[in-house]
Amino acid sequence: MANEASTKPAEAPSVRAQILKLLVEVGPLVVFFVVNARAGIFWGTGTFMVATVISLVASKALFGRVPVMPLVSGACVLVFGGLTLWLQDEHFIKIKPTIVNSLFAGALFIGLLAGQSLLRIVFGEVFQLTDEGWRKLTLRWACFFTLLAVLNEIVWRTFSTDVWVSFKVFGIMPLTMAFAVAQVGLLRQYEPPAK
Repeated sequence: MANEASTKPAEAPSVRAQILKLLVEVGPLVVFFVVNARAGIFWGTGTFMVATVISLVASKALFGRVPVMPLVSGACVLVFGGLTLWLQDEHFIKIKPTIVNSLFAGALFIGLLAGQSLLRIVFGEVFQLTDEGWRKLTLRWACFFTLLAVLNEIVWRTFSTDVWVSFKVFGIMPLTMAFAVAQVGLLRQYEPPAK
């Protein structure tokens, strides 16, 4: 009986928990957008850093852990935000999404080259997929993170700071959600057969 419980996949989080998780993850971006619009990129960056720390603490308090991706992203916000404020150079906060997305893409590609799906390690308790399913899902996410890095470079280098901030909030997040939803078919197609 205890053995059966340990092999069951984790239960899906409730709708309330999913909404709380979304608010915790999106909150710092909203703060960044609002403060940037009212006080400029440097004030926006400072409050983004504070909101990110609050978000990570809230995640730990509400869910008992801080997921890997928000933790890595949060560390980069603090490093590149700190450089932005210290050197009074907005380029550092603008390249942060490029670096974070490149790190995620690189880690996933390297894992695949080594014969490992790093997504399985992170999401293996949530999703049950065949080996082929994990490989395909990992490859898709690696390519998507690469696309986000390229898009960030294009936007910050070609448009104003305000347009870049809007893209960061209203472009990257919806693109990521749409991409995640688009993977539902793959998740269903590569579910292992029921035992």
